[in-house]
Amino acid sequence: MRIGVFVSMEQLLSEGLGAVQEMGLDNCQLGCWDMNLYTTENADKVVRETQRKGIDITTLWAGWPGPKKWDFIDGPQVLGLVPREYRPERLEALKQAARFAVAIGVSSITTHVGFIPENPSDPLYREVVDSVKEIAEYCRERNLEFWFETGQETPITLRRAIEDTGLDNLGVNLDPANLLLYGKANPVDAVDVLGTLVRGVHAKDGEYPTDVRALGRELPIGQGRVDFRTLISKLARLGFNGSLTIEREITGPEQRRDIVRGRDYLLKILEELSAR
Repeated sequence: MRIGVFVSMEQLLSEGLGAVQEMGLDNCQLGCWDMNLYTTENADKVVRETQRKGIDITTLWAGWPGPKKWDFIDGPQVLGLVPREYRPERLEALKQAARFAVAIGVSSITTHVGFIPENPSDPLYREVVDSVKEIAEYCRERNLEFWFETGQETPITLRRAIEDTGLDNLGVNLDPANLLLYGKANPVDAVDVLGTLVRGVHAKDGEYPTDVRALGRELPIGQGRVDFRTLISKLARLGFNGSLTIEREITGPEQRRDIVRGRDYLLKILEELSAR
């Protein structure tokens, strides 16, 4: 396993990847919420920068247009591919992302699909599965995988949705903190459900929610409830050899300090496990 870091498209285009290189890392996930940035010129910039710095982009984290409410009240109504009124433009945005991923030589796109209904008899559930199938087929035609970011659905619902598409180019970007923040699962136990569907990991920590309207709190790696040692050990036994991508959803100097501390925390775990 490698350790990487999450980088926004805006950050890469304005600052480059020097900070990633300075932290001794050789890979990142690239996140983009602005569809206007999916241009040929920007694709060329990304390719030049990754080649110049020797940084591998492990997935393109693709956002979508429209409202975003990261909570339990409005979130289910507006996030991802679940709400009918935003679905067509979001599918098109994800297809834009897929084309951009091909242009920059990245083999997958990742996104939040939304609060997928738990009940498979819910008409919305079938609609979401059909929508995922549409974008996944679009990706497969371009030799891409489509990864679900965990958090807004239980692991068993996520696995059911993947299996119900009937496609083989779907995977999971396991965000253990999100599973806690949304109150959906213990991330270590989630690995038992998702198994080899896990293609990438967000190294992020946090707490369960205690406010019934608001998500739980994100915390620096090692300060929340995620048992990274057990999580990584379990993933290793499943043959996972992808990247542990550090994501710290704050800004400023503290973000960088937390990322560096998180890197050292994870490196120690990897060293201990490799010494066994």
